[in-house]
Amino acid sequence: MATSPRRSRDDWIRAATVALRDGGVDALRVEPLAVALGVTKGSFYWHFASRDALLEAVLDTWEEVGTGAIIVAVDAEAEDDPERSLRALWRRTHELSSEMRAELAIRDLAQRDEAVRDRVRRVDDRRMAYLRRQYRRLGLPAGLAEARAMLTYSLLFGNVLVEATHGRTSRARVLQRAIDDLLRPA
Repeated sequence: MATSPRRSRDDWIRAATVALRDGGVDALRVEPLAVALGVTKGSFYWHFASRDALLEAVLDTWEEVGTGAIIVAVDAEAEDDPERSLRALWRRTHELSSEMRAELAIRDLAQRDEAVRDRVRRVDDRRMAYLRRQYRRLGLPAGLAEARAMLTYSLLFGNVLVEATHGRTSRARVLQRAIDDLLRPA
């Protein structure tokens, strides 16, 4: 009789994130995840007390990987140059565009779950604080730094929802122009 492979807590979190990305929060069900991982439901309960505990772990990972780790990587790449930081952030966000569906699913859940909404607000506040700080370091006054941080954040995450064509100009060029304009001095 063949034994099922051992799966780690991280394996479950990765599988749950993929399920969330591909099927929304309703896809976070223990039995289908166990089947996808090739293990029994008992493996799940070895690592998590409940589905809610798994969701909490997914949110923890989303917050750290999608915010903390990106900020650390961008700061290391930019070598204390705020313009380079913002450009590196832009580039890294686009490299993660396939993960945007998970972000959207989390934000969708936040519309119905106050604890998730609080988590999303905390992440948004942290991301906005980073952007605001970079614009202030570029010498922009507080009000303009806030406005540009909001525009940048909205563009980083909202552009994936826009299906518009741009005539003869490529979408990549339009987005590049947008970030160039946002980085232009006041």
